[in-house]
Order: sequence, then structure tokens, then C-alpha cells
Amino acid sequence: MDHFPTSWGRPRNDAIDAFNTYPLHQRPHHAPKQDVFADGVQHTQQPIVTGTSILAFHYKDGIMMAADTLASYGSLARFKSIQRLHAVGSRTIIGASGDMSDFQYIQTQLDQVSIDEFTASDGHELGPAEVHEYLSRTMFLAYVDLLGTTYSATTIATGFGAHIAIPLLRSAVEGKENDLTEEQAREIMTTALRVLFYRDARSLDKYQIATVTDAGVNISEPLKLETSWSFAEGIRGYGSQTQ
Repeated sequence: MDHFPTSWGRPRNDAIDAFNTYPLHQRPHHAPKQDVFADGVQHTQQPIVTGTSILAFHYKDGIMMAADTLASYGSLARFKSIQRLHAVGSRTIIGASGDMSDFQYIQTQLDQVSIDEFTASDGHELGPAEVHEYLSRTMFLAYVDLLGTTYSATTIATGFGAHIAIPLLRSAVEGKENDLTEEQAREIMTTALRVLFYRDARSLDKYQIATVTDAGVNISEPLKLETSWSFAEGIRGYGSQTQ
């Protein structure tokens, strides 16, 4: 077997031989070429650690958002205590589905923008509209997806929740935004999260709820969903039920 690397196929850029793999007589003597796109904007094309749905809607006293605390490594439920909700200033919360490294980068960027705004000492603070506009310009999260699509609504969900939870939230919330108490809003949110846990293989029964009200931003400690799987015993092919 020929173990010499150049026999397996050369690197994409023949001008670069970082590991001295070429025979001496084949090594390039000119300066390596520069990739003109190397410093351009780069987005994650193959996300590794990802989160699933974010749910949010209006209620009488403000905005409520929720997310579970799972970050999956591919199909492995690897990290079970990840906070996917982040406060920006005193009036804004962002939540992230998809790649968690992108979310961490966004958090860093928003924290820097908030610091810059604070040090200006002009009496102004970034609000939800400004944060949303900033995120839409960076092609991430109203709602922003990786294509830069943006919209506002009284009920919003991402991930699998955009397919499963949105009909539940619209039925329970739309037209009643000014009447729902925080207790009723929490019940609606918990019900939607429970349905997602039953239906979404990348979700978890551990979650956080965040609110934005006149009192400011609040993100709860991780909570536990009350679930029941006893109904599964009556389903054909599950457990002892085979007929």
C-alpha cells in the first residue's frame, strides 16, 4: 500500500503545502494564493449542536416566551441544561432554535451592541424593534430565519413548534391577547410545550419560561413538565400490546 499522501489526491489549493507532503521537486516556490472570500460573511452550513422549538405570544401584561433546555448533538440528546433564552436590555428577550454556536455568537454581538449603547450615555436604550432590526440585518431572528425572512405576529414558534404548536397557540391566544392573565398564559404555554415533548423527538420535558412586562425581563429557573405515557400501553406494537 502506498502511504504517501500525495498519491491519495492533492489538496484543493496546490499552492499550499502546510504539512510538507509534496516531494521536494514538486513543492511550490511562489507565495500561497489568498482566498478572496476567506474574510467574507460565513454561516454554519452543518450545525452540530442544535436546539428545537421556541414558543412566544402576547398576553394581557406583556410577552411570554418558552423553550426547553435540550441541545442535541445530532440525534443524541447530549446537553440537557442549555439556556436558549437570552435577555437583551430590560425590554427584550431572544430565543434560538438551530445551531447553538451561532446563538452564542449572536449573544456576544448583542452584548457588545448593548455595551456600546450604554456607554453613549444619551438616555436611550435598545428596545425590541431595534434588536429585531439588528438581527434581521445580520440574517438571523418579531422572527428572522437564516434567509432573512422577518415578520411580526401575536403568536410565534420556531422549529417543530412552527408546525405543531402554532395552531394551538393561535386558537388559544389570538383575539384574546388583552384578556389573558399571566396564569392563563403559563397554562397555554405549558400545554403547548407538553404536546411538543410528546411529538418532537428532539425536545425535553425540562423547560424555561420568560416574560417581558412593565416590571422588566424575567427568565425562570428550569421547570419540569408533568407528563403521562400510560396511554401508550393500549397502542398496538407498544410494550405488551401486540394484537
